[in-house]
Amino acid sequence: MRLILFLPLLIIILPNILFAQESRHLTLNDSILVKPTLVYSETFNDLDHWITEQQPGGTVVLNRGRMEIEDKAGCTVWFDKQLRQPVMIEFTATVIDEGGPLDRVSDLNCFWLATDPWHTNFFGDAHPHRAGKFSQYDSLKLYYVGLGGHNNTKTRFRRYSGNGQKPLLPAHDLSDEAYLIVPNVPNRIRIIVYNTTIQYWRNEQLIFNVYDASPYDSGYFAFRTVNNHLFIDDFNVYELSKMDVP
Repeated sequence: MRLILFLPLLIIILPNILFAQESRHLTLNDSILVKPTLVYSETFNDLDHWITEQQPGGTVVLNRGRMEIEDKAGCTVWFDKQLRQPVMIEFTATVIDEGGPLDRVSDLNCFWLATDPWHTNFFGDAHPHRAGKFSQYDSLKLYYVGLGGHNNTKTRFRRYSGNGQKPLLPAHDLSDEAYLIVPNVPNRIRIIVYNTTIQYWRNEQLIFNVYDASPYDSGYFAFRTVNNHLFIDDFNVYELSKMDVP
């Protein structure tokens, strides 16, 4: 599969997905033509659609049109709209390392298509049981990527099963420098779930391309981190619909 990004006077070819910005279509697996339709765009003029679960000592605030997360002991910030696949999620995140008290190059993480099999209301009866501690999310069903975890030595993909199991396959446990965080540099993240295909991109680099025989169909998205300092902006959600091949 290849990615071809069409811009005026510029063509970028990358593996595994085709994204035509002007014609607004995606080609997956060199054969499936889909159309992305924007359903939500966040300008961070407020935090009305975000729900924070955070351990003491941290903050989540607005800062000049961006979400700023400073965290000491664990933080999850949920987008309050339930998403349904096929879906594409994009955002820009920057890990800050400028000598601040919570500046640490690690853990640019996220959850997506999260559901709680033990509570019927994800932000109601379940919410008091979650307060930002990482282990409090083990009972959820979701997809997870930890970019630059373990003090920026590991990048990992996991599928949480809802019963505490979140296996780590060797192919999803990366330690090469190419998959880690560069501080103070924006990371454009793209997450795609289309039927059984789950993809995670960073700056047009495909990091994970996962086949899931029993994919999750819907759920919630969250930024996830611990003991670091992040800026988040340009958050967009697209629904993906199949197009007929001419």
